Amino acid sequence: MSQLSIPPELLMSYQDIYSDEVLQALEALAPLDAQQKQLMDTRNQRRALRIAHGDAPDFLSPEAVIGPKKLKVSAIRAGDFESSPIPADLQRQWIQGTGPAARPHAPLASSLRNVAYALLSGADGWMFDGEDALGQIQAMSLANQRNLKLAIARDEQFLAVAEKVAIEMNSWAEDFLGRRIITDWKRQLDFTTLIFRARGLHLDDRHITCADGSSFSASITDVVLFIVNNYQKLQQRGASLVLYLPKIQTAEEAAFWNQILETLEDHLGMGHGTIKTYVLVEQLEAAFQLLEIRAALGPHFVGFNTGRWDYINSVADAMAGDPEFINPNIESIGMTYAYMAAYEDRVRKAVNTPDRHGNYSLWQGGMEPNIPVGSAAGVEQSMDKAMAGAQREQAAGASGKWVAHWKMVHIIRPVWEKHGQNNQLGRSFGALTHTPEDRQQLIRLEDAPLTIRGARNLISVALQYGNAFLRGYQAAALKPADFFGNEDILYLMEDMATGEIRVSVLWEWIQKGARLTATDTAFQLAPGAPFTEELFLTLLEEEYDKLLLAGDKDVHESSKTTSLPIAREIVKVFVTSRTKAPWYIDLLNLNLNNEDLMTAKERISYYYSELLSGKRITENLDLKINTTNAI
Repeated sequence: MSQLSIPPELLMSYQDIYSDEVLQALEALAPLDAQQKQLMDTRNQRRALRIAHGDAPDFLSPEAVIGPKKLKVSAIRAGDFESSPIPADLQRQWIQGTGPAARPHAPLASSLRNVAYALLSGADGWMFDGEDALGQIQAMSLANQRNLKLAIARDEQFLAVAEKVAIEMNSWAEDFLGRRIITDWKRQLDFTTLIFRARGLHLDDRHITCADGSSFSASITDVVLFIVNNYQKLQQRGASLVLYLPKIQTAEEAAFWNQILETLEDHLGMGHGTIKTYVLVEQLEAAFQLLEIRAALGPHFVGFNTGRWDYINSVADAMAGDPEFINPNIESIGMTYAYMAAYEDRVRKAVNTPDRHGNYSLWQGGMEPNIPVGSAAGVEQSMDKAMAGAQREQAAGASGKWVAHWKMVHIIRPVWEKHGQNNQLGRSFGALTHTPEDRQQLIRLEDAPLTIRGARNLISVALQYGNAFLRGYQAAALKPADFFGNEDILYLMEDMATGEIRVSVLWEWIQKGARLTATDTAFQLAPGAPFTEELFLTLLEEEYDKLLLAGDKDVHESSKTTSLPIAREIVKVFVTSRTKAPWYIDLLNLNLNNEDLMTAKERISYYYSELLSGKRITENLDLKINTTNAI
């Protein structure tokens, strides 16, 4: 390649992933990287202006045009746009699982178990994660791609693992459900639609750089590696090529994703629209441009996904400049809470607006994070809550939902089986409107608790998640330290979004002068007392000390002198800095593969000094660039 550089040792170790066909495709898409960087600069500038002026996002002008195809907003809102008929293998997606296809520090056979669990789970689809739930230490992103390639090719190494995993899954099911869930494990592998989530436009790849040493798009990298390595096997099987696209904020960004996909399709000799995409509505700005995003992706688009943590975080970040906008305890912000209900309602209206051909799109509901592991009472209570959430989403019009663990598939799937419909395409929820009242609903708060108990939960999980991330576990089962050892309180499967929202809410509470809503006897605080930086720092040390005393089950002993102190430093600086970092993941990424606290402090300081001048540091600082050896 002339435009990109990859470390020679990775080219040798991952020849199966960095194949000649992949390298040629990367070269073909490399020119798009500069456009992506410009889009992210525009995003950062828009954010800075909004914070400076205390503004909230708004709807696009009807006269605005989107992307190189000059799609007019007024025409889109009138239904004059093209989306995609739903392919056969996406018509029924009652339950989609989500998780990474690789494990950190694991030999191949152990790492492949992740894929086997997923494809044998009985989920209608599985979103294998390359983003929020996939560890990025060492070469995990490449191991993730390798495992998927081996599984899709039905390689003997994968089949040997899958046969053993099937036995273990049936053993669990017979004990918990009273029945086997897998009768023919080889046939079962073909039941689940395989979907891949690429990293968002805001992230850079950790291994590939441009020939001049500058960072290169993680989004382009992920799409090329997944599609090029697997499209022939998937198409031979009659399976669709399906992606989840994360963290899109605007229709202009969606139009850029469309360029990525069309450029790759052209390079591979595919028709436009061959690659299908769901869009995760994880950003407040996106909720203002839903039809426009759908139209910008054209025949690639098949559906939206709604979720909780990422979206709450985006609302907090988008409203960072408004001193009156303060979120309560996050336990209070469910999908029926004020701005969350408005968001969900807009999504279901957007997918049930027909395009010019009468096509509707899918709505996939949010993630169920519970795992049925704990005391009998704890599991029963949590499963009742999970079932209630699924029943609410099904009644609201979702064609399915996500689960974060394979054990939840057969627990939740009966909610949709009971109704029997493949999907809920075309249900009428009224027209999608774009009024001042609609805008206000998307940023509306309601009264809810804001307490010291809530703060402890935020701090404890933020620390634990940062620690897990730095050790390669971007998907982790967590709960606040005060509940360690309490089997009535279940662990929840969490990914990057759980860390993002927790530090964002804590930042709000300090920087905007949040007021407690309940008495706290330990600190002798009455309702109305401010949540101060001094109070936060006291709580931070108390929660950190609990983690130092925790057993290895909850906090790896080796992390207590390595990654955990770094996680504490990142949380402290993020929350107490007057300048709000746009992404918690930025500070964590800068410290991957680093266990030295002083180095971490230097990198955190460097990040904030650059942020003050308007620049996000997104490249891998450990990657030594040798432009004379560009491959």
